[in-house]
Amino acid sequence: MTALEIIMVGTAAAFTGYGLSCLYSEHMKKEFKRFGLNKWRILAGVFQLIGALGLVLGVFYSLLLGAIAALGLALLMLLGFITRLRIKDGILESAPALIFMFLNLYLSYCNFRML
Repeated sequence: MTALEIIMVGTAAAFTGYGLSCLYSEHMKKEFKRFGLNKWRILAGVFQLIGALGLVLGVFYSLLLGAIAALGLALLMLLGFITRLRIKDGILESAPALIFMFLNLYLSYCNFRML
């Protein structure tokens, strides 16, 4: 595996964890309520799981699918970062969304470039 593929699979693993957490974790239920986005928790989790699957399929099947999945996850993380700013969370709470946004933008760029 290339370094890019390893990063994509690792990112997919992280989003699988986050997605499952959104669906089943009491902590995430409380967080989405705190965000004022209670009704969007399930959809956010499903989008994270779909994005994770798209990244894995991007490694083993289709660069285009990987690029689109990474772009979708970047958008999701941008929205997460904006939400954190809106509720006045600190930098430590907001940083993961920003880092994953830039990481997924990079993954999308790399995959689109290889097409």
